[in-house]
Amino acid sequence: MRLVTMTRQEIIDFCLSLPASYEDYPFDEPGDPTAWTVMRHRGNRRSFALIFERGGHLCVNVKCDPDEAEILRTVFAGVRPAYHMNKTHWNTIVVGGDVPVEDLCDMIRASYDLIKPKVRGPAAGFLRYRRIE
Repeated sequence: MRLVTMTRQEIIDFCLSLPASYEDYPFDEPGDPTAWTVMRHRGNRRSFALIFERGGHLCVNVKCDPDEAEILRTVFAGVRPAYHMNKTHWNTIVVGGDVPVEDLCDMIRASYDLIKPKVRGPAAGFLRYRRIE
């Protein structure tokens, strides 16, 4: 297990690598080192990662399946009920703690998958049989 950390910019860059994602600063000015960075999907503007500093630690809030959220909190000391969010559906990950970078990225990806727009209409049947990335 690799316990290498990520910087704020590396986390933002990873989030931006996900299709149709963008960076937003609804609460603060961009460039402020204490700003809350909100990563959103362009299709519905829903957030999937909130990046912020708290208590001298870089943190990321991610959306989770409620059952998985509980499991992750028991597996990692650095995963807690989300700060300033619904504690059932969101976790806070303390970056640089006991959560490996690969797991951090997996949790961000899972959060993105939970919020991305659902495909509806005639294309939905086609996409069920073909994976599109």
